[in-house]
Amino acid sequence: MSRNVKIGLFLTVSILLSTFSFYFWQVFKSPNLLVQDNDKTFALLIPRGATFESVMDTLKLHKVINDETSFRFLAKMMKYSEKVKEGRYEIKPKMGNREALVKLRSGNQDAMPVTFNNIRMKSDLIQRLGNKFEFGPDALGKLLNDPATCEKFGFDTTTIVCLFLPNTYQIFWTIKPEAFLDRMGTEYKKFWTPERQAKAKEKGLTQTQTQVLASIVASETNKRDEQPRVAGVYLNRLKRGIKLEADPTVIFALRDFGIRRLLNRQLTIDSPYNTYRYTGLPPGPINLPAPATIDNVLNAEQHDYLYFVVDARFNGYHTFSKTLAEHLANARLYQQALTRMKIMK
Repeated sequence: MSRNVKIGLFLTVSILLSTFSFYFWQVFKSPNLLVQDNDKTFALLIPRGATFESVMDTLKLHKVINDETSFRFLAKMMKYSEKVKEGRYEIKPKMGNREALVKLRSGNQDAMPVTFNNIRMKSDLIQRLGNKFEFGPDALGKLLNDPATCEKFGFDTTTIVCLFLPNTYQIFWTIKPEAFLDRMGTEYKKFWTPERQAKAKEKGLTQTQTQVLASIVASETNKRDEQPRVAGVYLNRLKRGIKLEADPTVIFALRDFGIRRLLNRQLTIDSPYNTYRYTGLPPGPINLPAPATIDNVLNAEQHDYLYFVVDARFNGYHTFSKTLAEHLANARLYQQALTRMKIMK
């Protein structure tokens, strides 16, 4: 073999090796997922029983993959199609094929932030939370409507919503509904420290009653600095056996949350939630109060106020009074202000 032929073969092999090395670097390391500059982290949801092709369909649908061929090639080499694992996986911008496939094949899924607040109805809670997880609303609803499950946590099927304290939690998408309730139970116990339990007992309230009262306070005012005073009014009325006459409980009973002005005829609705008809607290919360609001009930102001009404200046606060005569005068100013603003219902 001549020297020129040897040199030619050497150059050819070198070029081929360089080409293959570059290709394999492209396949393994080069960014291939979310390669656009404006791409953001994508949460890939892989349900139980999913196939490799269904995973590919999701990635293509959301335009996550740049070069499908190289991804498929490496997935076949790594036998990922035989090891598809359910879970929620965060695909980061500029991720390479190997990094992504190692994560997916290992089942090393990412927890997701689960936030819930501003929930009134149990049915809303079931839908909103159930839809965040793989198990879905039906599985959650079945548990929350099961007396035995509720009793396990110290509640009934009405008060079970007190188990859920509004916050943001890091939870896996694939969590089982039973495990999810256990997690909420852990957070509930963590919140209800001996100190908080003692404060509730001092006020003659159970933990559940405290949360029910907090739900009313939360509906009356979103001014955190005013909540302890509002809570003090209701505690005074409870101690004296006076009906709470809390408008938000009537609105809850009517299931009409667009009401801005309650009419006298609406105050007669026969519902255990109507605190104009029934003395004491309603059978369950009328929303999920924030932990801060629960604390404001536990740290309620001590005063002699028995009444309050929205401040006629509509500044977000209320006017408080100790006597019915004072209250009626303040209420008249508020009603007149509503009429001037043409708010009739």
